[in-house]
Amino acid sequence: MKGRESGMPEETTWSSFFDASAAMDKLWPAAHGDVVELGCGYGTFTLVAARRTRGIVTALDIDPDMVAHVRCKAEELGIANIRAVERDFIESDFGVAPGSQSHVMIYNLLHIEEPVALLRKAFTALDREGTLSVMHWRSDIPTPRGPPLAIRPTPEQCIEWLRQAGFTSIESVHLGDCCPFHYGVIAKGRGLSAIKG
Repeated sequence: MKGRESGMPEETTWSSFFDASAAMDKLWPAAHGDVVELGCGYGTFTLVAARRTRGIVTALDIDPDMVAHVRCKAEELGIANIRAVERDFIESDFGVAPGSQSHVMIYNLLHIEEPVALLRKAFTALDREGTLSVMHWRSDIPTPRGPPLAIRPTPEQCIEWLRQAGFTSIESVHLGDCCPFHYGVIAKGRGLSAIKG
């Protein structure tokens, strides 16, 4: 099932909204193990993630054209640790073993109708030291793309959803100039019960 208002612009336009490498320096400071990315799109963050870990990056998307695009890019660049898979991860699971992932990436997706259910699946997929990163369009400023303001979650909503999904250590991340239209949140499944902002 596609998320609400999930259309994508042309790749060059999409890529102009992010400095993917700088964003991931803030959202994913520790690189280790296998990673699952939900909604890989053009692979804007997939390729960066694959260079940050020796593990496998499982890049999931419901759109077969996006999956084919990511596979082609990985092959052209000689990146061998990307596994791009067409999968409806909202209706089904992530296709990875429980407790097997060191990181889960959920970018521009939490305007879906049942965000907590998706976050619970992410919690289940993570290993004991695993982390999750969220990025989403801001709703407090005009942005060139993104879903309608009425369905964009605030950072506070994301934090509450993460708590409901079982995450205990949650940190709000200011992305600054690298992604001026977005905010970030990092969470751990098993950590100190703390909210940092």
